[in-house]
Amino acid sequence: MAQVLVLYNQPSDPAAFDKYYFDTHIHIAKRLPGLRSYKVNSGGLTKIAGGEAPYLVAELEFDSMAAIQSALMSSEGQATAGDLANFSQAGATVLAFETRSL
Repeated sequence: MAQVLVLYNQPSDPAAFDKYYFDTHIHIAKRLPGLRSYKVNSGGLTKIAGGEAPYLVAELEFDSMAAIQSALMSSEGQATAGDLANFSQAGATVLAFETRSL
């Protein structure tokens, strides 16, 4: 398995961010080919250590890194990435990695 984590920075207008994210962006991102699951945190994040906690974390699961690369290069992937500018003015960190059970 492989995952994409998107850590969204604290928006200046959380209500506007939430409205756009949940009403529009998720529907665009859920069209990514090969997407197995899409999860977001269900409430405020608690910082344990380090810098500032992100406002929202999205977790997208795929079968492999190759599936992530294929999804991101697709027209749906380009639409998803292009949509970030419509609601995430504070920025986001996007990470991709393979997972393994221990």
